[in-house]
Amino acid sequence: MSDYWTPAHHAVEHEDAETLARLLADGADPNEVFSNMTLLTHAIDVEGDGSLQSGQPLAVHTTAVLLAFGADPELADPDGHTPMDMANHYGHDLAVKLLRAHIQRASRR
Repeated sequence: MSDYWTPAHHAVEHEDAETLARLLADGADPNEVFSNMTLLTHAIDVEGDGSLQSGQPLAVHTTAVLLAFGADPELADPDGHTPMDMANHYGHDLAVKLLRAHIQRASRR
């Protein structure tokens, strides 16, 4: 299935923050939607699901890269799930804190 992802979604799927940052720096859309997920909802889903499957602590690196490159922290995916919905679903406290910080910054502008 991963062969069908866009390059940015492929990087997110594999939690490859370095490649993701390079793609975004080269002009990839941080709000890209593919396969019913925004890059940000996809990142939070992968981080949350990966932690559940591996038993490892939650990571937040792909989420942080996307937010740093301007991903909209409130943009819902085509199914209506927001990044915050996804973070709350997984109990992904690091993502929740990052999302809140970016939402608060945007509201002050």
